[in-house]
Amino acid sequence: MNQKQKITLWVGFFNLVFLTLFPPFDSLSIAGANTLVFAGFSFVFSHSASEAINTDVLFLEIVVLLVNIGIAWLLFRDTKQETGSKRGFNIQNAVLIVVAINLTVILLFPPFENVVDLKSLDTSDFQGFYFIFSADPMHAIITSVLYEEVVFVLFNGALAWFFFRPESSKELTSQETRELIRKLSGKK
Repeated sequence: MNQKQKITLWVGFFNLVFLTLFPPFDSLSIAGANTLVFAGFSFVFSHSASEAINTDVLFLEIVVLLVNIGIAWLLFRDTKQETGSKRGFNIQNAVLIVVAINLTVILLFPPFENVVDLKSLDTSDFQGFYFIFSADPMHAIITSVLYEEVVFVLFNGALAWFFFRPESSKELTSQETRELIRKLSGKK
């Protein structure tokens, strides 16, 4: 483990502590009995009796954090370098960065629906994607759509990462090496 990977683990640990100290909360709505609406983020020990921790969103936040830590871990890995060559920015690293940015944007702008539609199980009224810290109190996060978005980004990111992996060079046997040297030198 190199120094950058150690820093990544420590930053991830402190972010995880921060996420658990300031989780997302739902509060009881005036729209109906036992209807919870997103109430924002607050300190874990200072919520009121009418608020409950939104464990679905907290779980998604933790998963995205752990995935981003894994992406940073892969970006900062030591790779064997040929002497005199610099480590270049390859397509695999670009895929990891794009996945990390997508996951962050997905959590900052989750899908919301109207609270009134939560009472009737007919059809939900999708309201759109709003910034998580300025959402209307009459909107609730659609966690099933949020799960689908995260899984879609992770799956496609993994496929792209494996698709763009560098081709491994084939090791030559000693006999093949001698034949190649003979061909290059012009001897028979």
